[in-house]
Amino acid sequence: MTYYPRNDVKRLLMIAYHFPPLAGSSGIQRTLRFARHLPRLGWQPLVLTAHPRAYERTSDDLLQAVEPGTVVERAFALDSARHLALMGYYPAFTARPDRWISWWLGAVPKGLAMIRRYRPDAIWSTYPVATAHRIGHTLRRLSRLPWIADFRDPMAQEGYPADPKTWKSFRAIEESVFRHASCSVFVTPGAARMYRDRYPQLPPNRIEIIENGYDEESFGGLDQAAARDGPLVPGRITLLHSGVVYPSERDPRHFFQALRRMLDQGRLRPDELRVRLRAAGHERLLRRLIDAEGLGQIVELAAPIAYRDALREMMRAEGLLVLQAGNCNDQVPAKVYEYLRCARPVLGLTDPAGDTAGLLNRAGLHHVARLDAPEEIAQELRRFLDELKSGTAPLPDPGVVQEASRWQRAKALAALLERLPAHA
Repeated sequence: MTYYPRNDVKRLLMIAYHFPPLAGSSGIQRTLRFARHLPRLGWQPLVLTAHPRAYERTSDDLLQAVEPGTVVERAFALDSARHLALMGYYPAFTARPDRWISWWLGAVPKGLAMIRRYRPDAIWSTYPVATAHRIGHTLRRLSRLPWIADFRDPMAQEGYPADPKTWKSFRAIEESVFRHASCSVFVTPGAARMYRDRYPQLPPNRIEIIENGYDEESFGGLDQAAARDGPLVPGRITLLHSGVVYPSERDPRHFFQALRRMLDQGRLRPDELRVRLRAAGHERLLRRLIDAEGLGQIVELAAPIAYRDALREMMRAEGLLVLQAGNCNDQVPAKVYEYLRCARPVLGLTDPAGDTAGLLNRAGLHHVARLDAPEEIAQELRRFLDELKSGTAPLPDPGVVQEASRWQRAKALAALLERLPAHA
């Protein structure tokens, strides 16, 4: 085995399920952009991810964003729902804590080999695939390296996961993180506050916040291209939601009810608005909801497209739509940061008390209504459309946008890495 000589560049072992060529998740950007920016900050990334067979959908469109020369190791992994199912059913234990628990079997020996070969200075693992933190904990225990556990979402919550045994496995992994990780990082103030309350014995420096963001390189040339392309639907205002519409966390049924109510009351003309749900998933459910309200002339379901094409589409829309239920008040959809960079007006259907509304308000975007309140949505949507027509709808504050860049987030991670102890 070749051992790499040490130099002034430190190394970080990054454990992440979401990595190219995975397609269909904006969460891929966090690891991808950290890995791209860290070398300029004195840290060489060593990426430990899953074999592409574990991904339900793949695409090559983000592979070019991986910096040439980046060490990427892909460990054995299966998706229990696809690879271990018989007539649509698979043993429950093969999906605890998640459907990719087999990744742990491949990633631990692969990770140990990477540690011996490259001698990293620290380990970083990222959730929402809980198996990533299980891998991080195992490698930390075997190597004694300092470990950062990155949480893009909270783990064990009231009523989530719904299955009690899965919830217990989530809680066990979570507790191992807070016993053994050198630091846990959260992407929203609410999530960090929740975990400080849950684990009050932890010193303040064991919980940090590094928000999600956008990558400026991804937008290269898109401002000019979007301006040349013009509106998405000439003659109509297009309100775009780009990304998955989860049936619970982003339930659109009250939004659809608001649209129906506005049409029936004459507050909205059928030819005035187009709502485009891009790469929403759950198409059968959404189509049923759209048909139930008779919204086929207004709401369209659009297939997934390449990442930069999706950004370009956002920049051409008259308005961008955020859906976030009150049970996700401690979370902010990663897509919102890209919305901010697109410099378009935003309508936020979310709890005004949650972190998503807090981010929108900091950016000067005040059009917010609760996702479960049809009349409130109808009133706010009408105001939003009127301001779009008059050209008075607010745009994101440039200072807030600049702070939200992935480069700034990578600088925060590098600073945190420099503060870690040499050994766990």
